[in-house]
Amino acid sequence: MNPSRRTVLVAGAAATLVPAAPALAATRPKAAATAPYASYWYPDSLPAGSPDTGITWRSLKSWRAADDADLVCNAASVPLAARFTPTPTNTTARSGQARIQALVSFGPTSNNPSQGSATADYYALTHWSYLDELVFWGGSAGEGLILAPNAPIVDAAHRHGVPVLGNIFLPPVAYGGQLQWTRDLVQKDASGHHPLAAQLVAVAAAYGFDGWFVNAETGGGNTALGQAMLGFVKELKALAAARGQRVTWYDAMTVNGTVSWQGALDSQNQAFFQAADAMFVDFRWSAGTLASSGTKAGRLGRSRYELWAGVDVESNGSDTSVDWDAIVPSGKQHISSIGFYRPEWTRSHLPADQRAPEDFHAADDRFWTGRSPDPSRPDASDPWRAPAVSVADRSTVTSLPFATVFNTGHGLRWYENGAVTSDTAWNHLGLQDRLPSRRWVVRTTGERPAVTFDFAAAWRGGSSVLVDGALDQPVVVDLYATRLPIGADTVVELTYRTDAGAVHVEPGVATAEPSGAGAAPPYTYPAVTSVDEGVNGWQSVSLPLTGLTGTVHALGVRLTATAGPVRWRLGGLAVRGTGTAPAAPTGARITAATGGDLRLAWDAAPGAVRHYELHRVLPDGTRRFLGGTCQRAYFLTGLRPEQGESAARFELRAVGELYNASAPVTVTHTW
Repeated sequence: MNPSRRTVLVAGAAATLVPAAPALAATRPKAAATAPYASYWYPDSLPAGSPDTGITWRSLKSWRAADDADLVCNAASVPLAARFTPTPTNTTARSGQARIQALVSFGPTSNNPSQGSATADYYALTHWSYLDELVFWGGSAGEGLILAPNAPIVDAAHRHGVPVLGNIFLPPVAYGGQLQWTRDLVQKDASGHHPLAAQLVAVAAAYGFDGWFVNAETGGGNTALGQAMLGFVKELKALAAARGQRVTWYDAMTVNGTVSWQGALDSQNQAFFQAADAMFVDFRWSAGTLASSGTKAGRLGRSRYELWAGVDVESNGSDTSVDWDAIVPSGKQHISSIGFYRPEWTRSHLPADQRAPEDFHAADDRFWTGRSPDPSRPDASDPWRAPAVSVADRSTVTSLPFATVFNTGHGLRWYENGAVTSDTAWNHLGLQDRLPSRRWVVRTTGERPAVTFDFAAAWRGGSSVLVDGALDQPVVVDLYATRLPIGADTVVELTYRTDAGAVHVEPGVATAEPSGAGAAPPYTYPAVTSVDEGVNGWQSVSLPLTGLTGTVHALGVRLTATAGPVRWRLGGLAVRGTGTAPAAPTGARITAATGGDLRLAWDAAPGAVRHYELHRVLPDGTRRFLGGTCQRAYFLTGLRPEQGESAARFELRAVGELYNASAPVTVTHTW
């Protein structure tokens, strides 16, 4: 690969206009500004020759956090959220049985930008509620074998309670694998310890992700190497557990050091399974081997659901033929968990001219929730048994304040208060909201409208929820399963826009669980007495939860058309008490510059901060959105002086959970 390194990293959030703080003069630094990318390494020794353009060969053994210039860009900032399982939305989805793992390649090993890029064509995973583990898949003989996940993916996953693992890939000889790299990984020091195990745990701790997926597929080993690998995995697991990390083993290398994919838990890989937290069972499984594997796991005192039955969807995605009854049989206890290999098929199979965000999300919804557009009513004739059919969704919406602008983490432009402030396409999953976990459950006795994420307009960010249809009867759209405490000052807020027709809007609030699986939440609909005049066609309603006590278990919206057909957008939802905007960050500075490429850094704002956003103030006083990040550094590329401009002026703000922004800190860059 020869990936381009000139990527514009564009994302962020809206801010309220406030008086500018004094500018911090930025002396032109001597350091060169280069784009940050997710880190990747060889265990120790490097290949012969030289890397291709755009690739840097590094040794993990020599990595030190203090010397890692990109650590500030690559370290995730969102802690792993706790999850709960609400009453299942259908009668077939179960909790406490099969779990879902996904092995996803978001980009080539050497080309995973640390802070998004200037395209909406990206695998913007949103169905986190069905996932239990994400592996940041990568590694290659020509780039590096060990890949650490980038911060945007970890931050998005953690908001939804999903742990993320880095990948260790020792490739088959046919793909350039060298047995020396396996020996490098499992080497011991003079004290008998495995130094690379400690390095891996240190990397995960410094970068803020949750452990490692170990995939040893280089053939030619012997029993001594197999035992050395087993000792390495045991030490890696012990060190990882002490830091709250986990280890998953891939069914490839056996205890005798050879590579022989078993497709089962058996005597050849049992020791590795016992040394790790879980095992990915190779695709060679059958109904019989999965059943015996589950039984064997139980005899070892382990859960059968710590076995991920590999399902290869790289080529055919939701058209893949799978013996689902061997994994998640209907009407019986699940046999094992599911390990999806490369579900980013939902993007990659689309023709280049049909990869608009709405095309991707249609394919992704098909994969995760099935042929039916409503997971509360699965299509029993669908040969693809989507996760929503078998596995109960989870939620992390448990504390106040809670707010969403339904930002999916990519878009065709950037909106603030309903107006476009950047017309550049973008992706940055770290800015993704906690999204509705069960899309799209719609309850009506009339014609069902289409409900989708839409990218043609937004209140803030890049997307909104579009409801489009006749609405010949009232329609209730379930949005969030929650556990939000109700206080004396708790308020629900909606921000929306009606593009066609006319509609009466009521937020739905349920203070108890549904009566059973598949049943509707027992919503009440607080009376809407007034709606604000609106901004850029968007209106807001704010309702105190007067008379309600306890806990909000579900949030939805009821729409009643007064003229149709209707096109209606939901741009924002919040549940809050009283709150204040965050304090401003400090110490904003330009740390490196090369022409129009700049690196900026700053010190964290005190208190709770969702993310930071960066704007450029143009000579006429208008603001252009440049990007946003959850980290404390940012890279800008391709900047040019505006006409008559001797210095570029940038404003940096901290943004809170309610999308309220701090006062700006100003940085200038002299041309």
